[in-house]
Amino acid sequence: MNYRHIYHAGNLGDVLKHTVLAAIITYMKKKDAAFRILDTHAGIGIYDLTSDEAQRTGEWQNGIGRIIDEDIPSDVAEVLDPWLGVVRAMNPQGTGIDMYPGSPIIARDLMRNQDRLTLTELHPDDFRTLTDNFGGDKHVKLIELDAWLALGSFLPPKERRGLVLIDPAYEVEDEFERLLEGVQRGWKRWQTGTFALWYPIKERKTVNRLIANMEAYGIRNVLGLELGSGRIDPEKPMVSSGMLVVNPPWTLKQQMETALPWLCDKLKRGPGAAWSVQQVIDE
Repeated sequence: MNYRHIYHAGNLGDVLKHTVLAAIITYMKKKDAAFRILDTHAGIGIYDLTSDEAQRTGEWQNGIGRIIDEDIPSDVAEVLDPWLGVVRAMNPQGTGIDMYPGSPIIARDLMRNQDRLTLTELHPDDFRTLTDNFGGDKHVKLIELDAWLALGSFLPPKERRGLVLIDPAYEVEDEFERLLEGVQRGWKRWQTGTFALWYPIKERKTVNRLIANMEAYGIRNVLGLELGSGRIDPEKPMVSSGMLVVNPPWTLKQQMETALPWLCDKLKRGPGAAWSVQQVIDE
């Protein structure tokens, strides 16, 4: 309950997470049928990078701050533009960045009129701010609820198409175990849905165990994506994160193979910077 994303908004983890989120939503819009997005750890939606909290850590400076004013190659821009378009719209000054959109804003801006968004957030202060930002929007359902309960309560959606974004704070020791239980619960109820799980990489064995347990449970077709700016050290701040995408769009692998090398080059801060795209569980 103490986690506040304002300290981390726009960091290298958000760069990966929001690039993938925007790419999946853009793909889903290729079909006319409505879809629903469930964002399990919604936060407040909008983050002021000039605030004391964001300035205190400055994590955004080594994330979106290194991207926003870059001259991006056309093939990479095609992948990044859905995400960066939302970011730029919030920063009309043309250069630099003051405001950063969280995943709820990115999802809402990219949705169509027929699509819907469900946001769950447990932190009471953040939920009030989230309500201020989205209250009255008929396309958005706001629920003050533990994310892990949401995965058992709101799936499958009536639209039968959509995405579940799961990005917990990883503040507690057993968060990877809770993540595994949550995705198992959600996937069991909705095996055709797309699930996108974000995680920090502090040491490799925890991630490998998560993937092995997902496969043992019977979950199939999982794409693994990782992006890091330096050498991983469990005793130091996060420099690498990843996503596991269950039932990914067929275009996602090639898109990330295009975008991640460029992002890795721009975000690297020393030896050990790396990216990877691999099918970690077969179809």
